[in-house]
Amino acid sequence: MNPRSGHLTLAIAGMVALAVAMGIGRFVYTPILPFMADDLGFNQSTMGLIASANFAGYLIGAILASKQNIPGDAKTWLLVSLIASAISTAVTGWFSSATGLILLRFLAGVSSAFVMVFASTTVLSTLQSQGQSNLSAYHFAGVGLGITLSAMIVWLQSQAGADWRMMWFFSGLLSILAVFIVAQLTKVSSHSSSGSNNQPYQVDSTLIRLILAYGLFGFGYVITATYIVSIVRDSYQSINLESLIWICVGLSAIFSVGLWSKFADKIGILRAFCYACLVEAIGVIASIAGLGLFGLVLAALILGGTFMGITALGLIGARKLSPRNPRRVLALMTASFGLGQIVGPTFAGMLYDYTGSFIVPSLIAATALVVAALLVLKRNVGL
Repeated sequence: MNPRSGHLTLAIAGMVALAVAMGIGRFVYTPILPFMADDLGFNQSTMGLIASANFAGYLIGAILASKQNIPGDAKTWLLVSLIASAISTAVTGWFSSATGLILLRFLAGVSSAFVMVFASTTVLSTLQSQGQSNLSAYHFAGVGLGITLSAMIVWLQSQAGADWRMMWFFSGLLSILAVFIVAQLTKVSSHSSSGSNNQPYQVDSTLIRLILAYGLFGFGYVITATYIVSIVRDSYQSINLESLIWICVGLSAIFSVGLWSKFADKIGILRAFCYACLVEAIGVIASIAGLGLFGLVLAALILGGTFMGITALGLIGARKLSPRNPRRVLALMTASFGLGQIVGPTFAGMLYDYTGSFIVPSLIAATALVVAALLVLKRNVGL
């Protein structure tokens, strides 16, 4: 097999894995949320708490994935985590109590963090060691692909008259099928050592600022990512428009990593991270600025066009700042990201129930993104 072909196959395996665990397993909740709220009678605080449970699981999963003494290899953990993600997605529709949904979303969050850490460690380390870092854009494009697929699933199911339970079932079924694809792709891809995870690593001030900024980014993006479809429903009461907005998020996310990576090649990873956070802050403001449909489409395109770019830039930057222990550092970044996400949905849901809109939480989210940008812009360290 041509080495580059093997590396591309590995990157595509990572793309499918992230599409399952992140694009569908984590983000399909957003387009299904309004249907669940209407049928179950939950307020936005409860729906936000369910979303936060997923992110709490994401945080715990990231911490567990960073452990040095986990038995087994990365591929085994990746496939097991993918199966857990697919099953937790499929069975969500069987539960109607807040407690049951919180538990399932928590388990889904744990599995998605394991997928992110083990897939990204394997793919990024292999590609970088072989001089094929440009292929990492395929890996991270999986989230946007999964979001787009989740939007299409929900829209097609809504057109067929299916309820939110069937939406979860078909999302899970698609995820289970994708697990087999990942298993086959990882069989034929070329692998190299992903680097020792037992070597000491140094956490300097630049890496600390990046980890903090990553957490603020998690808080700043997740409010819009969780509630943008609900914002559309509050304004237009159109299922077709809700799906269109979420498709805009997914399609722009597919290409965002490649575009931001090229931008980073010219100005540096940390500066690109900074500018992407500032652009995303503009998108958050656009979602609540009273600009009508234009503002919502703009917000969706900016959300998709930045959040995976920032995710990739943050992980790649952290790995370069601490190359001797990539899995541990990627897990720390994922944990910081998860902590920011835990607070965001519940915080926004409570403020919505109190104020009747997402204006205040969105303004606070935009501020968090600006602070994240300032943290990484403080010093140019050649990244």
